Formats: sequence, C-alpha cells, structure tokens
Amino acid sequence: MMIKKYTPFYIAIAFSFFLLGTGSVLAQKVWTLEECVTYAIENNIQIKQSRLQTQTADINLLQSKMSFAPSANVGANLNYNWGRNIDPVTNIYINNQSMNNNYNLSGRLDLFKGLTKWNTLKKNEIDQKASTYQSEEMEDNISLRLTAAFLNILFNHELLMVTEQQLEVTGIQVDRTQVLVEAGTLPKGDLLEIQAQSATEESNMINAENSLSLAYLDLKQILDIPSSEAIEIDRPNLTFSGEFEIIPSEQVYAKAVDIMPEIKAGELYVQSAERSVKIAQGALYPSLAVNGGIGTNYNDSQKEKLPTDVGFPSGSVVPFWDQVDINTGEYLTFSLSIPIFNGYAAKSSVKRAKVQSISRSFDLQLRKNELRKNIEQKYHDAIASYKTYNASKISVESLNEAFKYTEEKFNIGMVNSLDYSMAKMKLTKAESDLLKAKYDYIFKTKILDFYMGIPLSL
Repeated sequence: MMIKKYTPFYIAIAFSFFLLGTGSVLAQKVWTLEECVTYAIENNIQIKQSRLQTQTADINLLQSKMSFAPSANVGANLNYNWGRNIDPVTNIYINNQSMNNNYNLSGRLDLFKGLTKWNTLKKNEIDQKASTYQSEEMEDNISLRLTAAFLNILFNHELLMVTEQQLEVTGIQVDRTQVLVEAGTLPKGDLLEIQAQSATEESNMINAENSLSLAYLDLKQILDIPSSEAIEIDRPNLTFSGEFEIIPSEQVYAKAVDIMPEIKAGELYVQSAERSVKIAQGALYPSLAVNGGIGTNYNDSQKEKLPTDVGFPSGSVVPFWDQVDINTGEYLTFSLSIPIFNGYAAKSSVKRAKVQSISRSFDLQLRKNELRKNIEQKYHDAIASYKTYNASKISVESLNEAFKYTEEKFNIGMVNSLDYSMAKMKLTKAESDLLKAKYDYIFKTKILDFYMGIPLSL
C-alpha cells in the first residue's frame, strides 16, 4: 500500500529528471553552418511566405488549365404569384394565385477567343516557375545573412580570446611592477600607468564579450529562435594558405548569370510580360462560342383537358413528373462576337502590356547589373582583405617581437610603463586588424564561391 501511495511522486521525480536531461542534451547541441541554413530554410517566416506565393501560382496554373473545359450550371426557380399575373401555360392574364417551378441545365464552350486562354495558360506556367525561383532567391539571401552572422560569431570568439590573453599578460606585469615599486626599483607612477593599461584591457574584454553576445543574438534572430534560448555553434579552425586563389570577377559573373535564381526569375518575368501582350491582343479578335441547355417547368395551374372541355382545360392539375416530362425543351446556339469599337479599351490594354514588357526587360538588365556590381565589389573587397591580412600578419609578427623586447627592457627598468603600454596597444590593435582582415577575406571568398554555385560550407 505504501508503494502504491508514493508511486506517482517517484514517477513525477523521474519524469522531471528526464526532462532536465533532455533539455541538457538539447542545450549541448552544437550548430554547424549547414545545420543553421537547413533550419532557417525550414522555419524562417519570410521563406514560408515566399512559398505561399508559389502555392498561389500553382492554383492560378490549375485554373488556367481548367478554363479549357466547358462551363456547366444548374438552376432552379420557385415562384408564387397572386393577383393579376400572366399564366405561364396559357400566356394570358389571370387573377388567381399560382405556383410554378423552373429547372434548367446550361453549358458554354468557347471555340475561339483570340487564343486568350492558351496564352493565359502559358503565362501562368511561366509565373509558376518564376515564383519558384523567387523562393530560392529568398533562401539564398537568408543563407548569406546566416553565413555573415556565423562568421561574425567566430570572429568575436577569437577577438575575445585575444583580449583575454592580453589582459592576462598585463596582469602579470601589474604584479611584477608592484613588487618593483615596493622594492624602490621603479617609481609608483609606473605602477599607476600599468594599472590603467590593465583597466583599459579589461574594458576591451567586456566590450568583446558584449559584441559576442550581440553576434549570437543576430544569429538567433535570423533563425527566429528566442534570445533566451542557449545556442552553441561549431567553431572550426579557419585558416588559409596565404596564397591568393580567387577566380576573376568576369568568370564568376559569367557563371552566376546562368544559375542565380534572381536572374532566372527576371528572365521568366520578361517572358510572362510578352505573354500578357498576346493576352491583351486577344481582345482584338472575334470570339466564337457554343451554348446549350435543357429546361423544364411545373405549374399548379396546368390542368388536364377533359372530353367536355371546349376552351381551356378544366380537369385536375397535371402531376409534377408528367409536367416535367412534357415541358422539357433543349436548345443549342452558336454566338459570334466581332469587336468594332469598345472605347479604345482593348488597344489601351495592348499598349499598357507592351510598356510593362519593356519595363520587365529593363528590370532584368538592372538585376544583371546589380549582380555584376555585387560580384565586382566582393572581388575587390577580397583583394583588399587579402592585402590587409598579409600586411597585418607582418605587422603582428614585427610588433610581437618589438613588444617582447620592450617587455624585457621594462622588467629591468630600461623603459618606463608608458613605453610598455604603447607597445602593448600597438600589438593589440594589429592582432585585431589581422582577425578582421582574415574573416572579411573568408566571407568575401565564400560569397564568390556561392555565386559560382558552390554550397555554403566552412
């Protein structure tokens, strides 16, 4: 009995530990760049909205296909008449109350309408493909933003490590200087100077921590993850050989203009606009259609004719199904419409469609120009980053040797704390510039690879 009494309690405890364990496992998940991109493509709201446009294009395409089928409609009327009205059976005025029903089935088929339906179908096929490329363009934009955010986190991680190392070195010098000041070897001003340097570097470390937090926040916002949720990314050791290995921008553009979804969409929009011109021109041609239908009716004033009746029938009301049978009629008509003058509406539509077609051509050229400019800009940025990296690398090596020499002289009292601090600040700035150039070069080369059709990967 005691076991049964406390069983729910133990189950609750075990379940709580299970949830904590599961949360721990989720918190320990390390996100790679590829996983971030995959997650965003599946969950990003902007991408989902772009896919809704594709669904709308699918619906429009289906509708344009079904428009070739005949239209069919069924109708029914129930009428009550009283007072003076026309008898639908005898077609003369009566002053009686009556009820009648009408039933009809009608259909219409357009035989020729200036190829409007055909061109609409082709236009919707083009628009459907264009909407797919639009969705891909949105995915590409999100992927590039994620790559930039991901690399920004890696950069801030390394920058934080540099500031921590610099603060640690300065802390050691603070302790050494304090010992020398207490021994009377160095003046107290040197200790104050080196302590101020330590405070500055501690502030730099705090700023680096804040920058790292903001970089993580940027990544979470792109992924639409709450800021309170912990996330950890994979931090590969990104290096490059130091040799300039970038494909010329002309070759990158020649490849990108054939594969980039924004260019594919622009080309399809031009074709769609050309189809719109043909659709508008269809209103200038005659149209031919066939209409057909069948109808019947029932009226409570329709009576059976007796042998003694001389004029109108005076027997009982003809039964419902008998009336439906004897009152049934069919029709088939062909209609031809030739446009002569419609207030210049059709020709105006054609001219507007042609203007829109020209506008789409300009839009495509603008897209190509924008792509070329982006590639050229990223190419020259990569060159500049490469040169800056090499210069910063040499500078760091030189300043590192100079700082070691200054540090040795400072330890034996040959230079004051101001010279030591200046050497330290120059080295810190050079290391920061080296990191910036490194990640800027990596990001620009990744974008150029992306324009070449190479998937984003670290």
